Amino acid sequence: MINLKKVKNPMPEQDPIVRAGNFEEVAGGYTAEMAINEAMRCLKCRKKPCTKGCPVMVRIPEFIAKVAEGDFEEAYQIISGTNALPRICGRVCPQENQCEGFCVQGVHGEPVAIGRLERFVSDWHAAQEEAAQAAADGAEEDEESLESLLDDGVVISNGRKVAVVGAGPAGLTCAGDLSAKGYEVTVFESLHKPGGVLAYGIPEFRLPKDIVAAEVSKLEKRGVQFVNNAVIGKSETVDELFEDGFEAVFIGTGAGLPSFMNIPGENLLGVCSANEYLTRINLMKGYLPEYDTPVQKAKRIAVVGGGNVAMDAARCAKRMGAEKVYIVYRRSMDEIPARAEEIHHAIEEGIDFQLLKNPVAVIGDENGYVTGLECVEMELGEPDASGRRRPIVKGGSNFVLDVDCVIMAIGTKLNKLILETTENLEANDRGGIGTDTGAATNREGVFAGGDAVTGAATVILAMGAGKTAAASIDEYLGE
Repeated sequence: MINLKKVKNPMPEQDPIVRAGNFEEVAGGYTAEMAINEAMRCLKCRKKPCTKGCPVMVRIPEFIAKVAEGDFEEAYQIISGTNALPRICGRVCPQENQCEGFCVQGVHGEPVAIGRLERFVSDWHAAQEEAAQAAADGAEEDEESLESLLDDGVVISNGRKVAVVGAGPAGLTCAGDLSAKGYEVTVFESLHKPGGVLAYGIPEFRLPKDIVAAEVSKLEKRGVQFVNNAVIGKSETVDELFEDGFEAVFIGTGAGLPSFMNIPGENLLGVCSANEYLTRINLMKGYLPEYDTPVQKAKRIAVVGGGNVAMDAARCAKRMGAEKVYIVYRRSMDEIPARAEEIHHAIEEGIDFQLLKNPVAVIGDENGYVTGLECVEMELGEPDASGRRRPIVKGGSNFVLDVDCVIMAIGTKLNKLILETTENLEANDRGGIGTDTGAATNREGVFAGGDAVTGAATVILAMGAGKTAAASIDEYLGE
């Protein structure tokens, strides 16, 4: 029998052998009974420490209390009061380092599964909306009784126009918060559909794309307009957006330029960035046989890196038919930055972790194709600036992994297009767009947040930045 005070209620999952061959969502989510039982593990701490770890300030104890009572709709209303994308956050946020990291239950056991509860509540609400819509589509009368269930949240316009550049987590959150206050928001997205990293980076088995589309649809119903295939900085500049009548601009363009190691052989055929690989699979539907998207279909793949992107690329490679997939990471499992859940799932799916190893060259044949990845063994020294122990090369430890594809997942860099095309817009010391604590840049009316400011980070931190910017824009335009 499960000790509810010490151990989380487990969440149903696909069998590892089965799921490694498909792109269906790995985790099945809680049932209502599971959710209530898990919510009852909350200790109702007076100081509410879990809220300290939430970048979008969800009132966590309050929504969990409602789940414990079985009042799922009220729980959803509490969550959505501060979180514009709860179905997404419940799936991809690193809760163990945020809200759950502050949970008192975690001191002597496992923290309350806050993320799983958020996912359950938001999925439950979405199912109710779908049922209400189906009823409305077939109903000939009693329209008034259905009206409250299908409220699209449209508010009266205040006549002020705001442009949001980038339809990723920061942009969607900023747009959602501003539209709720009556602003006329237009979101400009460089790709052919909204979502940013939610659409191109995170695989279907972690975040089904119909969920992303549903969240975007909610914003559209509230009056937010989306302009896709619009590369601000080329098709139109930030200054021209002001000329078009926008009174404020939020820049949430992310950090999508891939990084490489600059080692010999990196230009060989069969070497690619995780960004490219995941975009072809996710956004361009390369995992579906009815699409003709060209994707690397190698048999033996090495993914270099230890973050969530590396886990996503490795697990996608397995599902795309690779016989052997390696994660090559220069530190140990104690320092690896990916979410514990993603590491656990990757190990279950047969990913081979080559820890304390670092590539020094990509090996190729006479035709320019990858045949191997030369690596060296590492050992850990004293902590570096990141607080993690610095990896040091073991002399004479070179060896070669037999692979025909290498995917680089060692981080991304900031795109400088907005900085280069917006007159007098200042950068910060990281090379991103400079802002104050309220997301305001040095240019009047221009705000920025998310990875475009900080460099690559998490979805929830980008959302928090979008929320901060929306509040600052509201204060700026309300003067």
